[in-house]
Amino acid sequence: MRWSADGLVAVTGASGRLGSRLAFRLAAEGARQRLVVRDLARAPRLADGRPLPECEVVTAAGYDDAVGMRAAFEGVQSVFLVSARESADRVTEHVAAIDAAVAAGVERIVYVSFVGAAPDAVFTFARDHFHTEEHLRGTGLRWTVLRDNLYHQALASFVGPDGVIRGPAGTGRVASVSHDDVADVATAVLLDEDPRRHDGVVYSVTGPTALTLAEVATLLSDVTGREIRYEAETVRQAYASREHLGASAVELAGWISSYEAIAAGELAGVSGDVARLVGRPARSFEQWLDDYPAEWEHLLVPPSSDAGGTDA
Repeated sequence: MRWSADGLVAVTGASGRLGSRLAFRLAAEGARQRLVVRDLARAPRLADGRPLPECEVVTAAGYDDAVGMRAAFEGVQSVFLVSARESADRVTEHVAAIDAAVAAGVERIVYVSFVGAAPDAVFTFARDHFHTEEHLRGTGLRWTVLRDNLYHQALASFVGPDGVIRGPAGTGRVASVSHDDVADVATAVLLDEDPRRHDGVVYSVTGPTALTLAEVATLLSDVTGREIRYEAETVRQAYASREHLGASAVELAGWISSYEAIAAGELAGVSGDVARLVGRPARSFEQWLDDYPAEWEHLLVPPSSDAGGTDA
């Protein structure tokens, strides 16, 4: 596929795991882009500290900063819109960002959604994405939706300090995906020489296989040399075991319903969209473990406390 670098692309969430990866890919392809961040100091830069080529950086206080978001989108052709942080106002924030793009004269939005987005999805945050998608469809803008599965990195974060993954996922499977694959798909969609073929299309962005959490635990045990296991919980047990975290009711419902969605089979579907759009297979969880040891090194076996040793 040949890339087209015509038109300015705005990348929201550019300091995050996904947005920063996309920013580097767009820069490598010579695309003109505007990075939208909350903090200028956290904007992606080259290894030597220089700004990315063909890139400008702007700040906005958040998606609900109507003035800041509209200014960030002025003169932009395409917006890459990542979802806001989980909160009770999430859909309202998404709507505000989309409306700011409309007001600024943006032509299209590529929105990062979630697999199985629906008004009755088991995963509560997938319901938020459904309502955002519905608003986007009604704007008259050209749009493409990338419905991602859970990220590989999220699976590693499920492990507690005691080496146990706990949750009401049963024996369900999850086709988790890497941030790199999502960024590659976004690059393909944003810079395609025939971009209109992506208009009105919903892509399912998943990994190449669907694993149970017991299988995830086994793979993590293999790379860490530590016993990591999955322990199924009931929904009531899941809420009780997370009470001490001090999270909001919205956050707790989202975290726990992600496991319930796995149990219900809503995250098990494996799509070939990464391979079709990028021209190579999606990266497996095992490959991600090899590529990103820094993301799971906190799970390594601690130093031995045998006689003569020290605890650290």
